[in-house]
Amino acid sequence: MTQPKDIEIAQQTKLQRISEIAETAGLTEDEVEPYGRYKGKIDLPLTGNRKPGKLVLVTSINPTPAGEGKTTVTIGLGDGLRKIGKHAVLALREPSLGPVMGMKGGATGGGYAQVAPMEDINLHFNGDFHALTTANNTLAALIDNHIQQGNALHIDPRRISFHRVLDINDRALRNDVIGMGGPTSGMPREEHFDITVASELMAILCLATDLHDLKARINRMVVAENVDRQPVTVADLKVGGAIALLLKEAIKPNLVQTLEGTPAIIHGGPFANIAHGCNSVLATQTALQLGDYAVTEAGFGADLGAEKFLDIKVPVLGQTPNAIVLVATVRALKLHGGQALADLTTPNVTALQNGLANLGKHIESMQRYHIPVVVAINAFTSDTAEEIKTIQDYCQQFNVEAVEAASTLNC
Repeated sequence: MTQPKDIEIAQQTKLQRISEIAETAGLTEDEVEPYGRYKGKIDLPLTGNRKPGKLVLVTSINPTPAGEGKTTVTIGLGDGLRKIGKHAVLALREPSLGPVMGMKGGATGGGYAQVAPMEDINLHFNGDFHALTTANNTLAALIDNHIQQGNALHIDPRRISFHRVLDINDRALRNDVIGMGGPTSGMPREEHFDITVASELMAILCLATDLHDLKARINRMVVAENVDRQPVTVADLKVGGAIALLLKEAIKPNLVQTLEGTPAIIHGGPFANIAHGCNSVLATQTALQLGDYAVTEAGFGADLGAEKFLDIKVPVLGQTPNAIVLVATVRALKLHGGQALADLTTPNVTALQNGLANLGKHIESMQRYHIPVVVAINAFTSDTAEEIKTIQDYCQQFNVEAVEAASTLNC
């Protein structure tokens, strides 16, 4: 029997009201602000003295263009822990509209391992990225306005490093000339648009521990150089409070659910290739306060997201993962072993064996942090038993168990 499409599975599932999910998570009525029937914002700080749970970090080998399924495995792991009686809370990254509308698609899992409401999360969600876009572009406008109104800080228009953003892929806006139209329209200069999640504000939001910390981090941002090549900060412009205020709702973590009713906190998502690639510190802290187990993920492969999680996020978070789950797929290992992208569903143990060095390097890198590692083989119907066993046998030399994960299936 053919499994329904992801969106069909999501739309056929009867979701619980956000008040019920909040109760399951251990939140009081006053700690959750409903955003419709199935979404909410968590009002921090939480009341009471809550002992933090254990932290599980999900990462992967170097992914293929379609991704390795970190989010899917993370969701499946959270649901699985609940099925065996453990109180698990997920902490995930928010999808960016750029990849959602691009080749990669959404970031809410797949099959029966999804967070919901899927369409809302993948599109505008609770407005965090729109708030970030507004805050970012307000700061950009204030920089240009400062120059227009006399330029007391002597900013060199050629050395402005802070750019405007938009949360869609718009090739035509990547490089521009602004300030055209005469003396009242600003100083003509080159400008660039980035995608919202690649902004410095996104990275800062995800490292901030509260609104005051967010403001302090914003004030330290270097946005330009003056004519003497000295840095100009947001504090110099005296607008840090205004920018932080635009993010007063965006800093609150979002609460949703998996299709099986596991509480999921989804908040922030800077890219791992230009920032630290993890959801917000506040989201992970909240998941740790609420659950016996907080299951979270880091973007890209372990050489990017996981290492940055451990080197950058953990010192702010104050808690090291108790375990690392390293996601691998047969198809990705075959691709790394030389098999053509179009032929990855064709069994090829030789290509798989050639690609296993990639998995081995990631295992070694994670073991250097002295944290227990488990390999999760994100299984597909095209995988053969021989290919799965080949991976499992290879992992034994590292004293690491490799387990087949079928999170997407209705089992």
